[in-house]
Amino acid sequence: MPAHSQVGGLLSYRSQQALQPGQLVRVQLGQRDLLGVVWSISPTAPDLPASSVRDVSSVMQDLPPLSDAWRQLVHFSAQYYQRSLGEVALSALPPQLRDLTSEQLARRLKKQNTARAVQTTPGPALSPEQSAVLDQMAEGKGPFLLFGSTGSGKTEVYLQAIERMLATDPQAQALIMVPEINLTPQLEERVQARFGIEAVVSMHSGMTPAQRLKGWLAAHAGHARIVLGTRMAIFASMPHLKLIVVDEEHDPSYKQQEGARYSARDLAVYRGRLQNAQVLLASATPSLESWHHSRPATEGDTGGRYQRLLMPSRIGTGLLPKVRRVDMNKQPRRAVLSTQLVAAIQERVERGEQCMLLLNRRGYAPVLHCADCGWKSECQHCSAFRVFHKIDRTLRCHHCGLTDRVPRACPECGNADIAPIGRGTEQLEEHLGELLAHVLRPDGTPVRIARIDADTTRLKGALESQLAQVHSGEVDVLVGTQMIAKGHDFRRITLVAAVNPDTALFSSDFRAPERLFALLMQAAGRAGRDAAQSATSEMWVQTFHPTHALFEALKKHDYSAFAASELAERTAADLPPISHQALLRADARTQEAAQALLNAARETLEAQLSADTETADLVLQVSVYPAVPMSMQRVADVERAQMLLESPNRMALQKMLWHLHAVLHQVRSLPEHKGVIRWLVDVDPQAI
Repeated sequence: MPAHSQVGGLLSYRSQQALQPGQLVRVQLGQRDLLGVVWSISPTAPDLPASSVRDVSSVMQDLPPLSDAWRQLVHFSAQYYQRSLGEVALSALPPQLRDLTSEQLARRLKKQNTARAVQTTPGPALSPEQSAVLDQMAEGKGPFLLFGSTGSGKTEVYLQAIERMLATDPQAQALIMVPEINLTPQLEERVQARFGIEAVVSMHSGMTPAQRLKGWLAAHAGHARIVLGTRMAIFASMPHLKLIVVDEEHDPSYKQQEGARYSARDLAVYRGRLQNAQVLLASATPSLESWHHSRPATEGDTGGRYQRLLMPSRIGTGLLPKVRRVDMNKQPRRAVLSTQLVAAIQERVERGEQCMLLLNRRGYAPVLHCADCGWKSECQHCSAFRVFHKIDRTLRCHHCGLTDRVPRACPECGNADIAPIGRGTEQLEEHLGELLAHVLRPDGTPVRIARIDADTTRLKGALESQLAQVHSGEVDVLVGTQMIAKGHDFRRITLVAAVNPDTALFSSDFRAPERLFALLMQAAGRAGRDAAQSATSEMWVQTFHPTHALFEALKKHDYSAFAASELAERTAADLPPISHQALLRADARTQEAAQALLNAARETLEAQLSADTETADLVLQVSVYPAVPMSMQRVADVERAQMLLESPNRMALQKMLWHLHAVLHQVRSLPEHKGVIRWLVDVDPQAI
């Protein structure tokens, strides 16, 4: 149940046959027949009227019980992220499992492949750095943070680690986590080629319910030796789990943004401890949390809980691209691309090389505008502008999905001359086509430009076919959003350009510079991955602030310097990872109602805690700030407000949130808060 529903804990049922904790059963709840997990067994009947305790309808006999470690993981997640146990447990199981009878499940299980010995294809020879890292993993316990530059061969390290683990333990299982579905297919091919198709299953939201169930059952039975998945895979039932790899561990996609807002990266570390499994977090630009947790011991500091493993060099003779900054203050006003960058792209295309342009904004233009009356293409239901998509002549809200045809004239004053403001990937693609119209490839054919973003990859299989065109050399210039900046091994790209990265430099979100630096470092890493071309590879950054410290660190590919300065700022301001945060959000029909609930909860909570000597110190340990509107204040006609809780002590923050739950239920029931739709808690929020 959701946290705001007031149906929280465990429900009691009676069973005529002996059951074990972790078994799946079907039970009646109200008029519905539902799947349930046996959480604990009591030999005596609960102190309730016999008529109020129902019998278990049926038992999923053929399915082995969910392990103690799995139940502990779910229990911890529900407690830490402030959700109900049932909500987390059932969302962790494949949806199709909830609808199967015990007979249907038995038929599924009969069709299953049994576990087979894994036939491993040997990998390439290791570099000295890769060998050293694997030796450190063999000797240490972890968790490990593998900090390796882009192209240093991190993927090969964890494939070798899995190979060694499978060789020493005939039952062992490994979990490889990736941040996004679009990175899964190419890694899936590589892992299957190495360990065989039977040994590997994938888990991500792009799969059909039947595929998800089949993969989950194979992992639960121990037949699947390697599970490859996105954040949802952290809850896969893997009884013999011995190694967890979190690839691109810095990626914000590991944080769930709906329902139970868990961080799969943080749960990976907790699960490793539960199941005595090694945990390897890998990134060229680690999150500042992981970097801080892996700091070496110094005088007066015992160091972090993680062990840092270093791989600073690219495989073979490959060099990192040279970073060039273009001062846009010296370019003609309103120039989208500098003349130097256009000339550099032309030169590369004529040599038969590929270029990549990064602009983190899809659509043609962020807004349509009338210069006569000031009308802008606002969304009626959200505090956002609708984006102009020229390709299908629509105005589309990227928050609630409201879509309309582009008006022929201004809806306010009738002026026919309405114009786009700003630019998105669609406009950049069109602009490049005009600038490079005269440019020919080495074979004399015209230049080919492609765009990859959420609009061009909507259809099933679209992303795979577009990436295949880039890999095969059919595309000369690739334009896209952050989708193209990470994880892809483009062998022919020698120039990468960030078109407009400045907006994140002065954001109100303290994590924005960290995300920008990671994105630019990852994007730069797509250039010069082929050692033969790495000496001439370049990363261009067009900026109005060329001397900013972030770009100075990027020029030297110096993540350590960037992390040190960011952590110094965070320490001075008492921000994570130095302190711990939680956000309480309220959604209501009006902004006043949303803020009123949060502020009432805050005042009631502080009054209650201060009055009790046992809890009075919590008020001093945890700062609770007044409610404010969210940066995106209204979405789909729902007003949203937030309240920040902050403490240097994680335990104190958790206790405060526990007390806050009871207060919220109490305050919400008051008649003056009828306009509130829901509230939710986000522990360790990624955006404020």
